[in-house]
Amino acid sequence: MKLAITAQGNNLKSPLDPRFGRAKYFIVVDTETGAFSAADNTVNQNAAQGAGIQAGKRIAELGVEGLITGHVGPKAFSTLQAGGVKIYTGASGTVADAIEQFKSGKLAVAASADVEGRWE
Repeated sequence: MKLAITAQGNNLKSPLDPRFGRAKYFIVVDTETGAFSAADNTVNQNAAQGAGIQAGKRIAELGVEGLITGHVGPKAFSTLQAGGVKIYTGASGTVADAIEQFKSGKLAVAASADVEGRWE
């Protein structure tokens, strides 16, 4: 499965970023092969508004099936759903930790946003 994980750095040892729209990087991982790449999201880090929507569009463009993050707001949630991306919230630790949480079934598909609007 191809997943995107919100991260503060550009590798698997980087801390997971609990914010979706304003995460510094998205680490895209193939859970079957372990191959990964980093997609820069700094353009949205300091956006006055719309960071979640723009980040959601970017995630859909990356062709991932799922997103692992700490939290996601309502507009981003809707954008991701429209792009066919499953959302897994509540992850913590490093990117590698989040992948293991996913593989071990500790992360469930989110049914709705878990924070209001702009969340820092």
